[in-house]
Amino acid sequence: MKTLSSVLTILLLAVITPASDGQQPAPAAQPPQSQQPPTQPARDANGTYTLTRNARLVILDMVVTDAKGNVVTDLKSDDFHVTESDEPQTVLNFEAAGAHTVSPASEINSTATLDQVAPRAPVNIVLLDEFNTRFEDMAFARYSLKKFLERQPGKLSTPTMLIAVSLQNFTVLHDYTQSKDELISALDHHFAAYPWQAHQFAWLGERYATAFITLRRVAEATVGHPGHKNMIWIGRGFPNLNMANYPVDTERRVSNAVQECVNVLRDARITLYTIDPAGLKVDQQAYGSEAAFSDPFGGNYQFAKLATATGGRALYGRNDVDAQIGTAIRDGSSFYTLTYRPTNDSRDPRQFRRIRVTVDRPGLTVTTREGYYLQYGPGRVDPKNPSRMLVADLLSAESSTMAYDGVPMTVDRSPQTPDTFNIHVDGKALSWTYATDTEPRHAEIVLVASSFDKKGKELKRDAKIIRASASKDVPPTGRIDRGLDIHYLLPHDEKATRARFVVRVAASGRIGTADVDLTKPLPPVASAPAQ
Repeated sequence: MKTLSSVLTILLLAVITPASDGQQPAPAAQPPQSQQPPTQPARDANGTYTLTRNARLVILDMVVTDAKGNVVTDLKSDDFHVTESDEPQTVLNFEAAGAHTVSPASEINSTATLDQVAPRAPVNIVLLDEFNTRFEDMAFARYSLKKFLERQPGKLSTPTMLIAVSLQNFTVLHDYTQSKDELISALDHHFAAYPWQAHQFAWLGERYATAFITLRRVAEATVGHPGHKNMIWIGRGFPNLNMANYPVDTERRVSNAVQECVNVLRDARITLYTIDPAGLKVDQQAYGSEAAFSDPFGGNYQFAKLATATGGRALYGRNDVDAQIGTAIRDGSSFYTLTYRPTNDSRDPRQFRRIRVTVDRPGLTVTTREGYYLQYGPGRVDPKNPSRMLVADLLSAESSTMAYDGVPMTVDRSPQTPDTFNIHVDGKALSWTYATDTEPRHAEIVLVASSFDKKGKELKRDAKIIRASASKDVPPTGRIDRGLDIHYLLPHDEKATRARFVVRVAASGRIGTADVDLTKPLPPVASAPAQ
């Protein structure tokens, strides 16, 4: 893999014309709670403009259980009470448990069909952690997952994606599907590498980085689907690490990584369940002395709380892993959802906004995320010295086969010139600046284009910053809904069988991807009409 700084050293500025189909703009989609666009500026009697931002919304997904652990699904909006930082909140919207389940007549077999057929449906993302889990424990985890799937009906009620992650590879074994048999077949045909690095202390940093990058890339890939996502992480999750043996600045960096991880999972509406397949330990030193019968994350408070901070649970110390998988999946299809606008208008990013939800009915327990931090928007891209986080995000999207739906986009291959691709970025994903005395309105994206051979080896990669200026007929302020049409020439390579295009919107940080199969025959060139 190329170095982090090399991928964007060839960034170029380009100006293209926004696409316009002559139709009236569609209503703007509701932006994420942390990325609300500014309202139109108001001018007072002195001619001074005041620019305000819309208040953020907080979306909570909750599971309610009784004293025996059974899910309760008959509660109403009035039964719930929410406080944030001990201040009561007013519930604006409420959705009952299972309000957006997939219709029995629907057939979900990919991310694209999910977003088209059931855009608000809950989904399951099952991830096999093969980089920090002993080989024998991972074998038991796969056996348990297959055992659970074999008990399910042929058509699953909740679309499910299956992913396997090692230090070397992030592999989508199967995109969203409702077919039990296809998931079992994908599991049977996947051969896990022996995780010898899990026994080497020298690989500790790489294992930590892989865990955080994996959580981040899944969140960024799925944020475009507004429905709730239940992420079931089967494996040890994170290496054991005693912070007492490390400098204070190292602890702070880890704390910042945890905070960032919780935030991106929150924005993508992901609830994390961690299932430790090690079960009851016989060899207390197998994962370190702290892992005998206690926290699988080595007793470190922050990492032990990562799942519960998102509203999920850390399940460990049991041998019925298949039952634990069933519990996590059951919770994922039984979420209530409510929305409120926080009364606290402080913008302090260091303050943790603790959330507490209670219900009137006695004996019930509400499980939801514990709170959140405010966060800054994405930073500007420096072409000469891009941030490592930006480069890591782009490389993750570019090298993966996972569909990123944060930016709706399509790519068509030109029949006249096969190496030319027509990229369309949906206008609802773009944010346009206001016009100034010196600059017109513009939107900015990062485009990465890559080609791969039949074995998945990268052949070529190109990256550009594209700054699109709006035409003069658009108003200087306010919402506009105009897409971008980009004509891109990808250098020809006889070995290339697949092209992948990655678009990141600078204003929101959201990412979209599109793949083109270069082995498929091109449609015939339309003949000119007879005179």
